[in-house]
Amino acid sequence: MTHKFFEEKRPHNGLTYNEYMGMTEKQINDTNETLLGNDDKEIFEYTKMNIQRSRRIEKHYVVSDELKAEIQKIDSPQLWMVITENWCGDSAQNLPYIAKIAEENPNINFRIILRDKNPDIMDLYLTNGTKSIPVLVVFDTDGNELFKWGPRPAEAQKQISEWKSQGIVKPELYEKLHLWYGRNRGKEIENEMLELIKENISILSEQ
Repeated sequence: MTHKFFEEKRPHNGLTYNEYMGMTEKQINDTNETLLGNDDKEIFEYTKMNIQRSRRIEKHYVVSDELKAEIQKIDSPQLWMVITENWCGDSAQNLPYIAKIAEENPNINFRIILRDKNPDIMDLYLTNGTKSIPVLVVFDTDGNELFKWGPRPAEAQKQISEWKSQGIVKPELYEKLHLWYGRNRGKEIENEMLELIKENISILSEQ
């Protein structure tokens, strides 16, 4: 069944990656930090740090030859919808990789929708009942869901569970998570995306 939001073309009219990053940078530049309350100031600082993290990944990441070869096998149009917000640390660490992977095939229309402006869509893609982001959902032209990923690599989630069991809480937990992302350099998300794309291509070839 095709979702109503897909028929309305809401994801099709979402932000491109460059538009999303431009929006975020404009938001930072236009904000008078001295007027912010404590909570808003904290979110503002997260967002500034996220821009730096994402730009660093953009500068250094090159899609592996194996993943590039697989993604170039996609021979029909797909819509890659990411649900996220620019204050989300996991998004800053994962979105640039997904965007660069999507760039490898012109059949992929990569679009970003904001979680808090699309609560009805977010509610369809909860993770254990929570509105965790980012979430990538891939559709064919008829609105059939091909695969889903998010909100973080399985290995990162495993690490978080271990740290929580050790009694580690925020902000140390997030500090350790970002260290993990920095050391991993996108290897886990590449591996997971590779497997999802391979599986998807295999299923489509059998239809």
